[in-house]
Amino acid sequence: MAEQTNATTEQRRPDPNEKLIKVFDSEEESEALVVKGLLDSAGIDNDLASASLLQDAFPGMGGMIILVREEDAEKARELIAESRQSNAGTDDMDDDDATEELRTKE
Repeated sequence: MAEQTNATTEQRRPDPNEKLIKVFDSEEESEALVVKGLLDSAGIDNDLASASLLQDAFPGMGGMIILVREEDAEKARELIAESRQSNAGTDDMDDDDATEELRTKE
C-alpha cells in the first residue's frame, strides 16, 4: 500500500524536466501552504519549494515559491487572485469593529 501512496504522490508533482512557472512566492511558509492547498483542491499540480535553494542564483531571495506547469499558470494565478479578493473582505474589520460587534451581541 505504501508503494501506491508514493506512486500517487509522484504523479501529482510536475515533472522537473517540464517548463514550470512561478505563480506564487511568500516569505511565510504557512501562507504558501494555504495557496498550495487551494491549488491542490482545484486539481492543479504544483510544487512547493524553498526559495533558499535558489540563493546561489538569486542572493537575498528567501521564503517559499509555488511552481506549476506552463499551461496551468493562468488558471492558478486567477484562483490565487480570487482567493485574495475574497479574503480581503474579511480583513476589513479592525479590532475596534470586532470589539463593538461583541458588545452589541451581549
